[in-house]
Amino acid sequence: MAAGTLTSAGITAFYLERLHRLNPALHAVITVNPEATAEARASDKTRADGAPRGPLEGIPVLVKDNIQVAGMPTTAGSPALLNAQSGDAFLVRRLREAGAVIIGKANLSEWANFRSTHSTSGWSTLGGQTANPYALERNPSGSSSGSAAGIAAGLAPVAVGTETDGSIVCPASACGVVGIKPTLGLVSRTGIVPVSPAQDTAGPMARSVADAAALLSVLAAADPGDPACSDAQRQAELADGVPDYHGFCDPGALRGARVGVWRDGSAAAGASTAAVLDSAVTRLRELGATVIDPVELPAADKIGQPEGAALLYEFKHSVGAYLAALPGNVPRTLAEVIGFNQRNAGLVLARFGQEVFEQAEATRGGLTDPGYLELRADAARLARVAMETPLVTHRLDAIVALTASPAWLTDYALGDHDVFHTSTPAAVGGYPAVSLPFGYVWGLPVGLSFMGPRWSESRLIALAYAFEQAAAAGSPTTAPAAVLAASGMPPHVTTGSPPHLAEPLSP
Repeated sequence: MAAGTLTSAGITAFYLERLHRLNPALHAVITVNPEATAEARASDKTRADGAPRGPLEGIPVLVKDNIQVAGMPTTAGSPALLNAQSGDAFLVRRLREAGAVIIGKANLSEWANFRSTHSTSGWSTLGGQTANPYALERNPSGSSSGSAAGIAAGLAPVAVGTETDGSIVCPASACGVVGIKPTLGLVSRTGIVPVSPAQDTAGPMARSVADAAALLSVLAAADPGDPACSDAQRQAELADGVPDYHGFCDPGALRGARVGVWRDGSAAAGASTAAVLDSAVTRLRELGATVIDPVELPAADKIGQPEGAALLYEFKHSVGAYLAALPGNVPRTLAEVIGFNQRNAGLVLARFGQEVFEQAEATRGGLTDPGYLELRADAARLARVAMETPLVTHRLDAIVALTASPAWLTDYALGDHDVFHTSTPAAVGGYPAVSLPFGYVWGLPVGLSFMGPRWSESRLIALAYAFEQAAAAGSPTTAPAAVLAASGMPPHVTTGSPPHLAEPLSP
């Protein structure tokens, strides 16, 4: 682009054409930005005038549909928010300031997968069922389902996802892309439909570590409106400013690095999946790392109980505050959202219910309740001990684990078949994680996660980049379904179109 060989208008037109051709099968995008072409042309003029705004000048970006973008609906996949009106989220302003073209809003697991105990990842009332590009009947994982599937299928070069526990790294693993879950407080949450102030974060998703790192450099910024982005610890850690994370991509970074292997996190994996971790360990040693295999994360399996209970309190409080301040004709409380869903059950509750909503609404006392405070303290303590014990004991640069099981069959009767995922210790403790594709099982991608101390994004990116450059994971044994569709070959399953709001909504 700098040389004039490519233009933003040309690149954006390519992605828009591909999106319109493939999205009917993938359901990865809820809304296409009607101003994308105009934004791209304006970017080309800015570059021609010799004043590019930043490192993303003219680059199309897909934004998850729980992140506010001015002029486009921000729905979290729910028709309850169709009439919401909002400006840009803090991070979207950062994208625009860096020159990005917002190409559209990515589909997601409705309400960030925090609605039902038997939910199906990647499904939303407005967006339909996101398909995994490697096999359309397989699940993309969630809740940043459309962000991951969209990148894997080449609908955009980079995307923004969000995570409370696993919602960036797990879909990145299932769809064979890179996802970075930052330290809590590195990226602003202002203007994002919330789940938990203690765990929510946004982060980049891309086809390569370098691209994800470049996007993180733009997303990371202090936000006075987000307490986690302006606290004393963050200021101390980033006293010299947010680094250029792309600059830490070092192909030799694993030489002399100390890496611990967490095998218990994927103990439920089958032999074929476990073999991917064995292969990764061999490759780490070949690249010069000192590998401690295995390491233990004490009581990691106990974190989920207090975490899940604490999230119920946090969701009720956080989503209520978000809705109360949201312009437009929308429900103002969680109770009103539950009522909206009940009145429109034939559309909204067609696939699964809202048991988690109801459990959250049943909590009492808010975030000052002693019972809640004990739950959150327990979860935070368990996560901290789980992460810090191996990091400190073995003086590790990173903990390595398989990110999650290969993509399961999408199943509306029984919900998700999540065999294992390893995101919880880092997610609950606020630690960073980078997931990148490494191996394939039955033609389905499997991701490897690098997790480390708080504010260690630079080191983790360096290690992940070095591993990525040398890994040569090989090609999948089956072509992604999106590629088959693009070539004119029929995909091996038929997916229905996203649900239309033909039936009137009850107010």
